Amino acid sequence: MASPLRFDGRVVLVTGAGAGEPRAGPTIPMAGLRRAAAGCLAGAGTGCGGGVGAGVEIRRRGGKAVANYDSVEAGEKLVKTALDAFGRIDVVVNNAGILRDRSFSRISDEDWDIIQRVHLRGSFQVTRAAWDHMKKQNYGRILMTSSASGIYGNFGQANYSAAKMGVLGLCNTLAIEGRKNNIHCNTIAPNAGSRMTKTVLPEDIVEALKPDYVAPLVLWLCHESCEENGGLFEVGGGWIGKLRWEQTLGAVVRQRNQPVTPEAVRDKWEKICDFSNASKPQTIQESTGRVIEILHKIDSEGVSQNHTSHSTSTATSGFARAVGYKLPSFSSSYTELESIMYALGVGASVKNPKDLKFVYEGSADFSCLPTFGVIIAQKAMMNGGLAEIPGLSINFAKVLHGEQYLELYKPLPRSGELKCEAVVADILDKGSGIVIVMDVHSYSGKELICYNQFSVFVVGSGGFGGKRTSEKLKAAVAVPKRPPDAVLRDSTSLNQAALYRLSGDWNPLHIDPSFASIAGFEKPILHGLCTFGFSARHVLQQFADNDVSRFKAIKVRFAKPVYPGQTLQTEMWKEGNRIHFQTKVQETGDIVISNAYVDLVPTSGVSAQIPSKELQSALVFGEIGRRLKDIGHEVVKKVNAVFEWHITKGGNIAAKWTIDMKNGSGEVYQGPAKGSADTTIIISDEDFMEVVLGKLDPQKAFFSGRLMARGNIMLSQKLQMILKDYAKL
Repeated sequence: MASPLRFDGRVVLVTGAGAGEPRAGPTIPMAGLRRAAAGCLAGAGTGCGGGVGAGVEIRRRGGKAVANYDSVEAGEKLVKTALDAFGRIDVVVNNAGILRDRSFSRISDEDWDIIQRVHLRGSFQVTRAAWDHMKKQNYGRILMTSSASGIYGNFGQANYSAAKMGVLGLCNTLAIEGRKNNIHCNTIAPNAGSRMTKTVLPEDIVEALKPDYVAPLVLWLCHESCEENGGLFEVGGGWIGKLRWEQTLGAVVRQRNQPVTPEAVRDKWEKICDFSNASKPQTIQESTGRVIEILHKIDSEGVSQNHTSHSTSTATSGFARAVGYKLPSFSSSYTELESIMYALGVGASVKNPKDLKFVYEGSADFSCLPTFGVIIAQKAMMNGGLAEIPGLSINFAKVLHGEQYLELYKPLPRSGELKCEAVVADILDKGSGIVIVMDVHSYSGKELICYNQFSVFVVGSGGFGGKRTSEKLKAAVAVPKRPPDAVLRDSTSLNQAALYRLSGDWNPLHIDPSFASIAGFEKPILHGLCTFGFSARHVLQQFADNDVSRFKAIKVRFAKPVYPGQTLQTEMWKEGNRIHFQTKVQETGDIVISNAYVDLVPTSGVSAQIPSKELQSALVFGEIGRRLKDIGHEVVKKVNAVFEWHITKGGNIAAKWTIDMKNGSGEVYQGPAKGSADTTIIISDEDFMEVVLGKLDPQKAFFSGRLMARGNIMLSQKLQMILKDYAKL
């Protein structure tokens, strides 16, 4: 025989355990508590009864027990009794119950309210009081007591049936929310004789349905080795059965550009109610997933949505007014801090030396990741701008990010303020929903820096008879049908979404477990644009050596969600200067970004964004070289150092110069050091001229961040000797 189930070290709280005879209502708790290290018995909440008889019986059998006489509506007091006596709580059995049976027309407010308070509110109050303690110890078992009356209904028990079905709904949600903390919640619907049921059942039936036959199921569901969670069981007389929901295949009752009518429902009623080949959904995701599948099927077959309140012509004209609507222009300012925060949010790390340029502002070639461009433009989508568009009367809780396109006309400045202009480029009718195409152009002064196209899908707003395609929409492109040329992987952190949201996407879907659950996810999901950033980094690293000047454009289609902690795998195909890619979750194999590509600037096409002749510093370096030419040998002896200068314009490196006062007779030339530089100095063209003219103190420039240096910084003190004493600037 297998080893007996024991509850050593566990503290069990059972409500409804003290109402009268020790072998009627209290039989269920006694059976469990005599196996437990400690237990707490509580009354039903009616003010009568007590745990004396039950407690005596438990202690007689070697257990420990305390009684509590408070109502279950005072759940905190019940739990406090257990905590004060035993220091913890492991199991809660919500067993308290009373009856106030009346036919529906005779139920008084008092009859209704007291049943809800004891059964439903009582279960809520006791469980809530124990919940945080269970979360902290990462363990808990909760049992709810429902009834066949709640599941099937029963004459004269409308109040009781409603409360007992409510208990089941409470259990279903607690099973989802408690799963990650090893808290399991199940529901039983017992047919058992007790003090309560003696008022409605004959004595011989009560004896045949004695609680002794229910207790073993209670013990198993409350045991630490039981993995059952969210289950519903009928039990009685030595029989146990599990219940589940069934869903018919149903029927579609819509026709192209025609309203749904009650006659159409009538005509399909037999099919709607046909349980042949029925499915058995177990989660809200499975249930709503079925609806989404039908919507996609309807979309592909060109069947319209229901229009019971608005005519097709009205909807068409409304959406037509929205196309071309310009949102108020807005500004996006940022510093190196925001750029670095974004880079960390999309997985850049000091573990990869080549990522240092994205996360350290002192890096000689510090750069914004190209995909930071979406952060600049996202205010158009994040600040509720869509809700202000005339003609768009839609439920924005049903908005999904479908596709994204980003094009850069030059590398993003390391810091700056860009003016953004957003316009509704087009609206497409996909039947099961609409696609809103939003174009956002971002300017530095009058110069266009980047262009974003957001494509958002609004579920359930389609079928108005509009066009299905648009030449304005940047097309997604399928990946080649051959093995990828390169694959890169990155593990996301459990804090990835928490970090990425600091870049401005505050949607609680990505941080709040409760909100994510309401949206149909088991936990918060990663931002789609975060996955977008990871993927673009992979392409830039693999095919452009992290050279941001080679990044031209990116287009992606979002396919499935990612959970923080999962590993992203980017598969890439090179075809000329276009890198096709798709991104998968390594653990599941699910494609989360599809039909995507990055366009790169050809290597031969990469040149300095600003010609050296347009930089004032170029004239100065030329003059330094001329003035040091005849005395270079003397300067080399005194300086013995190589200085590399990175001159920036608009936040980007525009030119590199080297002053070599270490080798031969010295040399000044354009470009990086031919060997290694002892000191590298990064400064803007404007600030360089201020320093040369004596208007800006180099030390103050360094501490204010206007001048940055790396390498042997102390050698920079010799620059005054070069620039002032010898070059005589």
